[in-house]
Amino acid sequence: MTRKTRANPVESRFVGWRGSLVALLAGATLVLAFAPFAVWPAGILAPAILLALIFGRSPGRAFRLGWWFGLGQFGLGVSWVYESFTLFGGIVGPLAALVTALFVMGLAFYPAVAAWLAARVAGRSRPMGWAAAFVASWVLLEAGRAWLFGGFPWLNLGISQVDGPLAGWLPLVGEYGVTALLLLLAALSWQALRAMVVFGVGEWRAWLPSVVTIAAVLSLSLPLHGIKWSVPTGKPLAVGLVQGNVAQMQKFDPDFFDRTIDIYRSLTDRMPDVDLVVWPETAIPRVIDSVPTVRDSLEQLASERDFSMLVGTFTQDESGRYYNTLLGVPRSLGSYRKHHLVPFGEYFPMRWLIERMPWLFEVPMSDLSAGPATQPPLVVGGRRLGASICFEADFSRDIRRSLPEAEMFVTVSNDSWFGESFSPHQHLQMARARAIEFQRPMIRATNTGISAVIDTKGRVQQVLGTGERGTLVADLTPRRGSTPLARWGAWPTLAAMLLLLVAVGMASRRRGTSLS
Repeated sequence: MTRKTRANPVESRFVGWRGSLVALLAGATLVLAFAPFAVWPAGILAPAILLALIFGRSPGRAFRLGWWFGLGQFGLGVSWVYESFTLFGGIVGPLAALVTALFVMGLAFYPAVAAWLAARVAGRSRPMGWAAAFVASWVLLEAGRAWLFGGFPWLNLGISQVDGPLAGWLPLVGEYGVTALLLLLAALSWQALRAMVVFGVGEWRAWLPSVVTIAAVLSLSLPLHGIKWSVPTGKPLAVGLVQGNVAQMQKFDPDFFDRTIDIYRSLTDRMPDVDLVVWPETAIPRVIDSVPTVRDSLEQLASERDFSMLVGTFTQDESGRYYNTLLGVPRSLGSYRKHHLVPFGEYFPMRWLIERMPWLFEVPMSDLSAGPATQPPLVVGGRRLGASICFEADFSRDIRRSLPEAEMFVTVSNDSWFGESFSPHQHLQMARARAIEFQRPMIRATNTGISAVIDTKGRVQQVLGTGERGTLVADLTPRRGSTPLARWGAWPTLAAMLLLLVAVGMASRRRGTSLS
């Protein structure tokens, strides 16, 4: 028996290039759900359009539509990569454009494979089966993107809800669970509109259940914001953040090194009495042992002012390996060495190839070693701090390693790589999600912005924007307690998505057999 394609109300109007164009525009629309725009309904609208486009289509056509969607999503959402390559990576414009295009096209394969998998599994399923396969495939491929090749969790859908009504779910199910909920709302929206098109608005029994379910999910989400998964413990810690606003082009210029130290010292000198001062990632852009006078001056400053310091710099061990480090001052405070390094930024997976073409990249300190996966929290005045550096705050699993011991988070970053683009705003949004997921206050110090003090609800209490030079001073209250996500991680959500996908596939196969 010849397989029949299930009726798709969109099919007659959006075939060929029209469908591809709509998918491309839908992917670009998804970027509006993220910072700096934070139009969270776009996180429902864009996936709903993609589901409408692929419903009833062959896996091959679904793959192509998903790929165009991915081109729109990442072509706009991570366009800042081009600026990083040209301004700071030393790559000529045409080559940077080619590398950026290849990077975006590679990322577009994730939504493409998700769409293909949904179509492949759903097969002869009814619309509900297609919706379920779509939700599960998207979540699993999104999680895969955060693991493969070092991981790239940028524009993970659940992050868009930091300022949305589903933020209260983050401590329970994390960003992947929130992604699943957003996709559920997208699927319900698609089913409601499809029922109106197929059966008419007057047939309210066809579309009302979907609308009621959407309203129920949103209504049930609101009380979750008030649940306190952690409780205050101990006295607040007075923390000062320093943002030197030293441009990336000057940062690694040897002639500007003394000026860089003077900027950070003068800002610190003007700071009121605090317990802890935090300088951002690579604020001291040299191996600290190669400038012993700087280390000695920091020790003296901390002693005279009676505070501790965490300073971003590079360190070297006895075997000659280099680390991106958050250094404690005084020495008794210890240090944190970055574990999750950025491929091609902090290490080269194919160094043998890069060494044959040294003219391709000019990235300072790009051959670093990873610190231990598990490192004890830093203890300042009896309060335990979970530390992370730049890229690590983008990964829930990396931040989770410091729990339950950590009573607050400190993360440092060098977002000057991204210039005046979307990226610093997106990066801050991901850090805010970590504070919500684990209900810990967070201090975030960056070189050129955006530095911030973030509370347990992900709200920015104080901020220094991009291009600003200054300090932030705040009292952070340590907290104890574990959210469900801190206890179990993302595995329950991912396992549920895998089981859902298998269930849809089995149901589709049985339905196909019965129709035959």
